[in-house]
Amino acid sequence: MRSRCAMPGLFITLEGADGAGKTTQGALLAQAFRKLGFSVVETREPGGTPVSEAARRVLLDPSLTGMAPMAEVFLYAAARAQLVTEVIQPALAAGAVVICDRFIDSTLAYQGFGRGLPMERLEAINRMATEGLTPDLTLLLDIDTEEGLQRARRRPEQAEWQGADRMEREAAAFHQRVRRGFLELAKKEPERVRRIPAGGAVAEVHCRLIDAARALAPSLPYCQEE
Repeated sequence: MRSRCAMPGLFITLEGADGAGKTTQGALLAQAFRKLGFSVVETREPGGTPVSEAARRVLLDPSLTGMAPMAEVFLYAAARAQLVTEVIQPALAAGAVVICDRFIDSTLAYQGFGRGLPMERLEAINRMATEGLTPDLTLLLDIDTEEGLQRARRRPEQAEWQGADRMEREAAAFHQRVRRGFLELAKKEPERVRRIPAGGAVAEVHCRLIDAARALAPSLPYCQEE
């Protein structure tokens, strides 16, 4: 049972490999909920609060090449704990729809499948960081590894690092393991984690997300892929 079962809001997370389009699709999904009159809070991981954004800068700085895998895990968990406490739980308690770009599944995929760290250890750390909070729905944007990396490495916001960030600079084999990890998580929890093919036009992918999110909000409009 979810620890926040008495809270009136909805918690939706977007997951997927780098370059899958989570930021764009999250914004479009939030807009669709707002058009129906929902109060919506958009946030991201790592980030979303001053403390969490500071951790993000450390985690993604490509000059910090010697970071130990468990140090990486604890930095992500610390950023997540702050975000849950400061943003997500209050918003859910107030009845908002919270749409978060990444959450626990990213840790399991990147640090578990990607880095090879024990899954039970990662799950225990994140239960503490989130106080057992689980998304109502996770939309997994799935894209070919090479295509995703090409998209990610040409995003304009990467100018901060003069190119790809620390995670995006990992070898292709690492990112392939991450993608396989996400797909395994979707198989393990098919009711919560819905795989969404992320190839094609933005409008097409948006329609796929809307169709999946309608399980939580039946009033979301139907649309046709263009």
